[in-house]
Amino acid sequence: MPPTPEDLARALRAGDRRALARAITLVESTRPDHREAADRLLRACLPAAGGAFRLAVSGPPGAGKSTLIETLGLMLVERGTRLAVLAVDPSSSVSGGSILGDKTRMGELVRHEHAYVRPTPAGTTLGGVARSTRDSIVLCEAHGAEVVIVETVGVGQSETAVSGMTDLFLLVASPAGGDDLQGIKRGIMELAVGEYRTALRLLQPRHPELPPLVTAVSARTGAGMAELWDELAARRRALASGGALARLRAQQARGWMWDEVRAEVLALLRGPRLADLTADLERRVAEGTLPPRAAAGEVVNALARQEAGGGEGA
Repeated sequence: MPPTPEDLARALRAGDRRALARAITLVESTRPDHREAADRLLRACLPAAGGAFRLAVSGPPGAGKSTLIETLGLMLVERGTRLAVLAVDPSSSVSGGSILGDKTRMGELVRHEHAYVRPTPAGTTLGGVARSTRDSIVLCEAHGAEVVIVETVGVGQSETAVSGMTDLFLLVASPAGGDDLQGIKRGIMELAVGEYRTALRLLQPRHPELPPLVTAVSARTGAGMAELWDELAARRRALASGGALARLRAQQARGWMWDEVRAEVLALLRGPRLADLTADLERRVAEGTLPPRAAAGEVVNALARQEAGGGEGA
């Protein structure tokens, strides 16, 4: 007999790694019968969550996100820090599958007893993260993670969703192409750092009291990594001590709720009870006999009637 969500939560909070893996699998599931169990699990874990440093790591493909995370992660776990890495991989638009190769890229980190690395397919969710990523953060924190790193898909400027679930945002940018000799001749690292600093002065900072930081590091040699972490930790402490972190977390929780509302409403609109109506409306819109705005109004009205009438679609 499978454990109840409450049993799973107790095992997870006691430090059982297999329970954490099963819990994340449960919240990632799209099966309707798993929804209630996942909600019960999260309710049981929520009181033990919220204490970790939540860090987003983003950047274009090939910039070195996974290498940086492994180097940074190994440094943290060797200090005794309990770390969780949630790595979101892109899903194929054809097959729907994902390679989930981050465990291969972080081969040394995944074997450490203080680290937990979980690759997750992005699915159809936009913004560089999976819909279940927020839930997984809660579960990792309840398991005892002191630092949770979320690595995004790395697909471009649409990766804004991760900022709504983390404390700080770290962008990994590759300075330029070319070999080592070309880089030395042009001083490309220094030029790139200077250009990013100039560009960021034109932007409104996320936290006015903490202007953006641009620094050069090497995940391969470890140069600058300790200093980078010290700066990140200091910024997080500053947010916590000034009350900005609590306000940020409250704002993120409200945004999370409305994201779930939108997802649930969309699921209802695509459900079988409205399938005939929406198919007819789509046909009429495609034929040009019904304005899209009017069709949208009919869908919303039908959804309202369905909820008010206990299930009648139109």
